[in-house]
Amino acid sequence: MERVQGIALKYKEKIPEEFVRSKDEQPGITTVKGAVFEVPVIDLSNPDEEKILQSIVDASQKWGMFQVVEHRIPGEVISKLQEVGREFFELTEEEKEVYAKPLDDGTLEGYGTKLQKEVHGKKGWVDHLFHKIWPPSAVNYQFWPKKPSSYRETNEEYAKWVQGIGDKLLKWLSLGLGLEEDDVKEALGGENLVYLMKINYYPPCPQPEVALGVVAHTDMNIITILVPNDVQGLQAFRDGLWYDVNYIPNALVIHIGDQMEILSNGRYKSVLHRTRVNKEKTRMSWPVFLEPPADLQVGPHTKLVNKNNPAKYKTKKYSDYVYCKLNKIPQ
Repeated sequence: MERVQGIALKYKEKIPEEFVRSKDEQPGITTVKGAVFEVPVIDLSNPDEEKILQSIVDASQKWGMFQVVEHRIPGEVISKLQEVGREFFELTEEEKEVYAKPLDDGTLEGYGTKLQKEVHGKKGWVDHLFHKIWPPSAVNYQFWPKKPSSYRETNEEYAKWVQGIGDKLLKWLSLGLGLEEDDVKEALGGENLVYLMKINYYPPCPQPEVALGVVAHTDMNIITILVPNDVQGLQAFRDGLWYDVNYIPNALVIHIGDQMEILSNGRYKSVLHRTRVNKEKTRMSWPVFLEPPADLQVGPHTKLVNKNNPAKYKTKKYSDYVYCKLNKIPQ
């Protein structure tokens, strides 16, 4: 299967038709010009933890996303993560194909291009690599690149730090629902919660105004903790319009995902977002998806449901939810 990175080298002026989005999706037409989405920015070093909590709850209810600064992940840990990811995508196609995603086993892990069923056979201008980074029992090293040689060590180091952020966010989100601080994490798998790394690689695109990297979607997991590179590309949907999300150096972008919306019985909202591509520069991002174990049943938390506030969502096994979402089957 030809990867987008290879296609980008061949098509210097016009992209193949399968990458041209319909008029109602083209970012050149549908993006609000001259305006950026001022996503809430939350300083995690604020000594007033109540203020952090309220800011996170507010952003999760009204926006479905926010950015965090002063998150304590050392700059060199993030720089190294970006460096080894970039080096992997600079390998030859043969070297990368060793990690290609198996076509038939339902796993997301591996190197690939296509992720979900696309409407009208259209494609996103992106290649990706998925692999689980935590817990150790879920890690499958066959999908971890052996080149560069520091790839494994770097990702294991990042896994330690990102768990710290994940635990804090889940605690605050739990307290924000009026629950005990561990209730949300326990309901979503506790220590078996899975951290799934994805690297998105968006090569330069000669017609960025008609293509999309990743099409409009909400994340199907619990929350997403994303490291971008410095090339603008993330867009969010608000009040019927698409906006560029402001890029903040050294910030982590946090998305509320579908499972958090379900568990909160709709109090928190998963954010509809997409990514655009750049004419001159390669854009990359490193989202980590916090997921329930595949066989866990997820529904509205029992403490949040009563006869005055009935369940608004079905309880469903996470693997079934994922299958329906990727294959565009109504939930």
